[in-house]
Amino acid sequence: MNYELTFLLKEEAELKNIKDLVESFAKITGEEKWGEKTLAFSIKKNNRAYFYNFNLELSKEKTNELKKKLNFNEKLIRYLLLVK
Repeated sequence: MNYELTFLLKEEAELKNIKDLVESFAKITGEEKWGEKTLAFSIKKNNRAYFYNFNLELSKEKTNELKKKLNFNEKLIRYLLLVK
């Protein structure tokens, strides 16, 4: 299935680790960097974040595993995984 993963990072350097993690579960078909933006309200004491968007080919069975791994990363402020 095709999915869209949008996420916010504290540090831009963490992108490589997130990308490696996602590639271990799915094939990345598209990647966009939306840049650093000021947040409307602070999230986990962060006022700014780096925004990214990945298009993925991921099997439905592996979505829960991917979500569990993403939840353990402290540099990841928020993420949203949607079916495209």
